[in-house]
Amino acid sequence: MPEYGRHVQKMIEYVTGLPDREKRNEQIQAVVSVMGTINPQLRDYGDFKHKLWDHVQIISDFKIDIDSPYPVPTKENLAAKPNPIPLEKTPVKASHYGRNIQNMLEVIASHEDGEVKTHMIKTIACYMKQQYLIWNKDSVTEETIFNDIYKLSDGKIRVPEDVHIGMGISSETPLYARGAASGRAGGNFRQQKNANNNKRRNKKQ
Repeated sequence: MPEYGRHVQKMIEYVTGLPDREKRNEQIQAVVSVMGTINPQLRDYGDFKHKLWDHVQIISDFKIDIDSPYPVPTKENLAAKPNPIPLEKTPVKASHYGRNIQNMLEVIASHEDGEVKTHMIKTIACYMKQQYLIWNKDSVTEETIFNDIYKLSDGKIRVPEDVHIGMGISSETPLYARGAASGRAGGNFRQQKNANNNKRRNKKQ
């Protein structure tokens, strides 16, 4: 273990070769103390002493015979591979929405019809609109989002007719959206003002 250096490795090799078990137990205590001084960052862990004794076994290639205050690890246990994490193998139906939205639609589809389900549909429709505009800077209609919900849910979700996701400027509109809308409104106002000024000049001429 390079973080301890060659000197610690030689000390552990020396202790491993001592014929007297009592002497080995005495000497390894001093070695563990040195290891803790060399790597003070291990003290951030609650079981840092346990880690030090495990590292003694690893550095000795599990050959040292001592009375460890903790269960002695085996090479097989440390070499054991973790259980594989199952990954989704089904393809994503719409990459610009991602798998999470696809999974959320499946959860919504499993709910009974009612006010709660309608609210969930409206919420995810608003979120899908935001995600759509990240990839496509052009505007998007409600019909497009509602059709995508129908397709991604395999026809299990039909958006109720009274659900609308049109974004207007209100207290609930995000600040960036308000600023963009205000900018467009200001631009239109300036264009109209310039056109009126031009008309007045033409009349005077």
